[in-house]
This record gives sequence, structure tokens and C-alpha cells, in this order.
Amino acid sequence: MSLLGNLVSQVARSAMAPDDAQRNPVNQRTTSRRTGGLGDILGGVLGGGQTGGYNPQQYDRQTDNGFGLDDIIGSLTGSSQRGGMSTGAGGLGDILGSVLGGQSNRSSSGGKGMLVAALMPMVLSWIQRNGGLGAALSKITGMGHDNQVRSWMSSNEVNDNLDPNEINQLFDENEIQQVAAQTGANETEVRQGLAELLPEVMNQLTPNGNLDNEAEANQEIAQIIGQLSSRLATLK
Repeated sequence: MSLLGNLVSQVARSAMAPDDAQRNPVNQRTTSRRTGGLGDILGGVLGGGQTGGYNPQQYDRQTDNGFGLDDIIGSLTGSSQRGGMSTGAGGLGDILGSVLGGQSNRSSSGGKGMLVAALMPMVLSWIQRNGGLGAALSKITGMGHDNQVRSWMSSNEVNDNLDPNEINQLFDENEIQQVAAQTGANETEVRQGLAELLPEVMNQLTPNGNLDNEAEANQEIAQIIGQLSSRLATLK
């Protein structure tokens, strides 16, 4: 069972798509703007048929096979075997690590799918560094974004996303530059992606519209980050 399984698996599928760079190219003219719902960057990655129609309100929690994680792992390993990857939430970290590790070995940049895949651990690490789900939401609320946070936690409202011009209040400029260099995206796209991905991660971590799942969410974040680090280390 996983809170982030649907989101992570769809991002991984998009990042691995052979036409990701052509279908959703990075380093284009991107207008920095505050968006709603999945937004420009995230919506371009998750909104198309290639990803199987991601539904932001899909909170039905299923096992790994329900998310198609076995299929993703098979694509990464070239077989139907898990190749030493973990099951459950930790398996999501394995998948992200393999996707990002494979990208680092390519000479060409990926598209927006790969950009969002690179932003996922950045968002999860930020939540963890700021004390977990509840403390991170409190920090954003304390910055004057209480209405936006309420929309992220709601199962009836579309996300009222952050202003990408305010992302530097949350994320370090060096991290933004590093992701831009890694993916070939420009820094405007990175900020836009963060402004849209962070709300959707919070949305998926609060399926009941409250913090009832906080302990589980924090545990899942820790598992994903731990497995991601281990997978990237083995791929070096």
C-alpha cells in the first residue's frame, strides 16, 4: 500500500517514454505563472494519454501491481524480475533511483517527464528536512498560504499552486541550479515544476483532507528517500 504510488509510477512512466524529450521538451519559452490543478509542467507530464490519464483525486490505495510497478521495474531491468528492488513504498525509491541513474548515463537531456522525476526527491527531502508532513504544511501556512494549503488537502478542490517566483523562499538556489543542469531544463521551468509538484505531493499525502495519515506519510517519505539513495549509489 502506498500514498504516493500512483503519482510516482506515472511520473516514472512519462520519464521513461522514448518520446519524452520530443513530446515535452525542456528549455523552452516558459512563462512563469501561478497555476491551478496540475498546472503547466506537471499537467503536461501527467495529463496526456501516454501516462494512462493520471487522476489527482485518485486516492484508491492499491498494492504494487495495481499501480503497474512490476511493469515499470521490468522496463528498467529488461525483464519481469524486480532485480533486487524492494516492494512497497521503498520500491518507489528504487524506481526513481533507476530512472534518474539511467538519465545520468545518457548524453542527451530528457523531457519534462525526467524533470518532474528529478524534482520528486527534491520535494520529498524538503518535507523531511522541515520536520515531516505536518510541520512542512505549517511552515507554508505561516508564509501566508493557508488558503492554498487548504486546497491541497481537499479532495473536492483543485490545487491552488504556489507562485513560482516565491519558490526560492522554500528551496535552495543551488538545488534549483543542480536540477536544471542535470535535466537540461532552464531554472524557470524548475521553479514552475516545483510550484506545481509540491502541492500535488501534499494532495496525495492527505487523502482524507487532514493529517490522519501523517505518521504513515513520513515513514513512506523516509523509505523512498532511503531506497533512492541506495539505488543511485549502486548505479554509480
